[in-house]
Amino acid sequence: MTDSNSKLINQLRALVLLTQTEEQVARTRVSQARTDAVRRELTQNADNAAARSLEITEQLRALGGVPDVVTPTVGRLSAVIKATFEQAAPVEEALLTDLQLEHQLLDRATYLKVLADQAGEIKVRQLAEKLIDAHKATVEWLTVVLAEEAMGGPAALVPTPVQKVAGGVARAVNAPVRFWANTVNNAVNSVKHAGEETSGRFAAVTDRAHALTEAVRETLTAGRSASLRRAEQIAQREGNRDAAQAAKSAREDLGDVSADELPIKNYDNLSVSDAVKAIKGLRTPRDIQVIIRYEETHKNRSNVASAAQTQLAALAKEAVGVDS
Repeated sequence: MTDSNSKLINQLRALVLLTQTEEQVARTRVSQARTDAVRRELTQNADNAAARSLEITEQLRALGGVPDVVTPTVGRLSAVIKATFEQAAPVEEALLTDLQLEHQLLDRATYLKVLADQAGEIKVRQLAEKLIDAHKATVEWLTVVLAEEAMGGPAALVPTPVQKVAGGVARAVNAPVRFWANTVNNAVNSVKHAGEETSGRFAAVTDRAHALTEAVRETLTAGRSASLRRAEQIAQREGNRDAAQAAKSAREDLGDVSADELPIKNYDNLSVSDAVKAIKGLRTPRDIQVIIRYEETHKNRSNVASAAQTQLAALAKEAVGVDS
């Protein structure tokens, strides 16, 4: 076996392993899809990865290599281990590791293409080009998903319950001490669960917190939505615009807004087609997020939610410089 042939076989074996991992990661992400369209896309991605694994294996055999039976199992195991450990990290960190995997696949496919050129293996070169195109598309998609999250809008993938907690902890560790101005929602929830002792701790963080302690106490027995509305009203009464806006933003995140608070006028009376048309005119991630939360909470029209997610993706593509 020549040295060039040996290098080709080694890279093909590595690509089978990584592609098997890619397939299983895509299948685990299906349950995190926010919309049916994203769910279908992830399922197709997984199926395409499975097909690529077979093509790589065929080329491996054609070169005289032996595709070991352990590799697919290792690939699946790698994905399971990855999915397990990433639960301790925010969803954006999990997506970044997905992106690392795709970059490694892309880099190896590029290297395989050069090796195939040097060895005169036309079919391997064609396979490498196909892999390069596939992984470039996936890298672009993941980059856009991360941009959606960075822009504050609901990303195409939702965090698992454990990742929500992990994300909250990460934000708390990195957050500035201006607690009340930015996190009224967290304050209300924490006080309800931890009681008066926690309220006292919040009051010690900043003088502004003390000014709103009574407002929080008034909401202890109310539900979360009612608490936020009450906190917003009291903050407005006391002239604390930052706190009032934070409470309103928290309500918007819960979908707890009335129709007249939406960025699209007369939204409740719009048909699906008219709602989709109006959503295409939204230009800020926050407005799109409000619509998505409202749809998920009140109307649950999958076509409208998908249109909003598509519009958010369009803004994210602009932000990262990806052509539509």
